[in-house]
Amino acid sequence: MRYFLRLRYNGSPYHGWQIQDNATSVQQTLEHALGLLLKNPVELVGCGRTDTGVHAEDYYAHFDQSEPIANTDEVLRRLDGMRLKGIDVMALFAVADDLHARFSATARTYEYRIMLRRNPFLDGLAWHLHQKPDLRLMNEEAKVILGKHDFSAFSKSNTQTFTNLCTVSFAEWRAQEEGLVFEIRADRFLRNMVRALTGTLIDVGLGKKSPGELGRVLASGKRTEAGQSVPACGLFLTKIEYPGFE
Repeated sequence: MRYFLRLRYNGSPYHGWQIQDNATSVQQTLEHALGLLLKNPVELVGCGRTDTGVHAEDYYAHFDQSEPIANTDEVLRRLDGMRLKGIDVMALFAVADDLHARFSATARTYEYRIMLRRNPFLDGLAWHLHQKPDLRLMNEEAKVILGKHDFSAFSKSNTQTFTNLCTVSFAEWRAQEEGLVFEIRADRFLRNMVRALTGTLIDVGLGKKSPGELGRVLASGKRTEAGQSVPACGLFLTKIEYPGFE
């Protein structure tokens, strides 16, 4: 039997989703908790990898069990009672055996959140930018990445991916009270891609790079040509899409 977890988490206390040596991860924390409740080892497969300090408002993971779980609501209730730091498991449900948390996802949406004035209630949940960039310029520049492109220039090097091609269907900046949000939707993302794109677009908005520079950087395929990656604290995975359910 295959089960899906739907969860959300504040990434500040964790070294990302994926299990690592000598570091606490969301995956490790959940596997340990579920193993105790179900009384057998649980191996979770996540919908994607989030880096240290990155947050998720919508995240899915799957695991397999040899026997059906008698009462998923009871497991959820007991998980909530364990008060896992920064983690909220919102749903647990059975799915078809061939539905895969990572490979069956058809689209993912991220937001990068910026505060333009210091807000103590957003510490660790947004990046404080001291100067307001030109929103119109950044939105014009963001149009360049729509469609299918090789995003090697915005990826960490030496990643174990079979291709650096991604199809971006939405990329837009918007103003919010006291800040800005960059929202981007694609079929897949490379490691560090959103943070590198955000940093490069902000460079254009602040006049550190010329309009049209993003297209040149994209075509170069070189990470050294792009801007710096913005801090992890402002990045949120906000939506995962699967065929047949929301």
